[in-house]
Amino acid sequence: MYQKARQRLNRLIGLRHSSLMRNSAIGVEKESLRVNEQGSIAQTRHPEKLGSALTHPYITTDYSEALIEFITPPFRSIRETLDFLRDTQQFVYQCLDKEYLWATSMPCVVAGESSIPIAEYGRSNPGMMKHIYRRGLGYRYGRVMQVIAGVHFNYSFPPEFWPVYAELEGNRLPMQDFISESYMALIRNLQRFGWLIPYLFGASPAVCKSFLGDADTSLEVFNDNTYYEPYATSLRMGDIGYQNNKENEHGIKANYDSLAAYIESLTCAINTPCPEYANIGVIVDGEYRQLNANILQIENEYYSTIRPKQILAGNERPTLALKRRGIAYVELRSLDVNAFDPLGINEQQLYFLECFLLFCLLHDSPVVSADERKAIDDNELRAAHRGRDPGLNLKRDSGTIGLRQWAAELLEEMQGVCELLDLSTSGNPYCSALQAQQQKVQDPEKTPSARMLNEMRDRGEGFYHFAKRMSEIHRHFFMNLPLSESRQRFFTELAAKSLEDQRAWEAADEVSFAEYLQRYYAQG
Repeated sequence: MYQKARQRLNRLIGLRHSSLMRNSAIGVEKESLRVNEQGSIAQTRHPEKLGSALTHPYITTDYSEALIEFITPPFRSIRETLDFLRDTQQFVYQCLDKEYLWATSMPCVVAGESSIPIAEYGRSNPGMMKHIYRRGLGYRYGRVMQVIAGVHFNYSFPPEFWPVYAELEGNRLPMQDFISESYMALIRNLQRFGWLIPYLFGASPAVCKSFLGDADTSLEVFNDNTYYEPYATSLRMGDIGYQNNKENEHGIKANYDSLAAYIESLTCAINTPCPEYANIGVIVDGEYRQLNANILQIENEYYSTIRPKQILAGNERPTLALKRRGIAYVELRSLDVNAFDPLGINEQQLYFLECFLLFCLLHDSPVVSADERKAIDDNELRAAHRGRDPGLNLKRDSGTIGLRQWAAELLEEMQGVCELLDLSTSGNPYCSALQAQQQKVQDPEKTPSARMLNEMRDRGEGFYHFAKRMSEIHRHFFMNLPLSESRQRFFTELAAKSLEDQRAWEAADEVSFAEYLQRYYAQG
């Protein structure tokens, strides 16, 4: 079943083009909850010293005012990406007052929905749209689901790679069409093999009881304040995390057969009314509760483990940007925050992920049938809830296969991909990263999820005490790092400029919010 990928890889290796993969663009987005000294979600505003969450390119907020999002620009090397992420978090720590960043994906000490402040972005029309969209998410799915933190890996192949790859494939499509078609093939394979990510990197096998409140659960009791599942890898990626259920009920799911099909399916969901969301109301007592009462308010509401992306021009709709200019990069969204690393992710993970994406590009990628779609969803849930179970089987083709057997197969097939990537760098970081993942397949106790549960048992900790201890270790790490004067000045000046930009946006509004929203949806 891996023959096509081997053929493509051998043709690339045969070129002996050592710089072919050197100019990849690599970026990371990492979310972190601000918490007070007790580990409760911070009730304070986004610190003004950090600048405007609306206009700052690298430090913003996600769903909640307390959920900081760090965004790196695209770099040509993994080291540069992580250095920027480190410096950004270090700067943020200098601006926090008796608060710190929570070290895990799952929050703790959640005192109900009202304890989660929705992110504010000022009085401009774009700022109001971001806030009302989040308000709608709260009404639709509940606020608690929205403060689960994650890490996103943004990646694009080098510009010089595509003409070479197109020639090897004998493809005569216009280059951007070929690039988009290739990225969609990668996305389909990432979904097929995506269960591997929670197995290798899942770091949320337990949750604070306060996260579920009074809701019934099938999770087991770990101690007085913690639920868990014995073989779980990533409960964040399981069925207690953020899901889009209404799309399934209405028979509308994103279609990954082609870029055009993907755009059409999301556009359909944005334009299709949902009776349940209509009951919430759009404008109630003069206040917006959501942007619309359709299945999706905007494209970003659709939950997916990986997204095709294009850089937006101003207030452009994401689907319109994709339609106009094709896919520029992909965003892998299934990574838990790595509780064992102060940055939330490390070099070894990123080297492996780059290899994984190239493997998914090279592997044959037919369209996904309805039966395979069900298998993909089921495999993801099984890996999230029971990934380390030695008897766990996943669905493949018309039968089943053990998770560890399939994982070992995939990693073995990635060896040649890592060797190709190692040609473009010094040392053998890709092969070393692959070897580390193979050890996790051979010994599940080396996975982050097993390490977390073992530490909790050994120290007599529940999830809250584990997460708080790791958060304090990471705070100490950042507070004792020197930040260069040039980097300090860079972030200080950028914060000031972002506040000026927000004021300019607010002064530039020429139409009502209702008119602004109507124009937004009418694009294209």
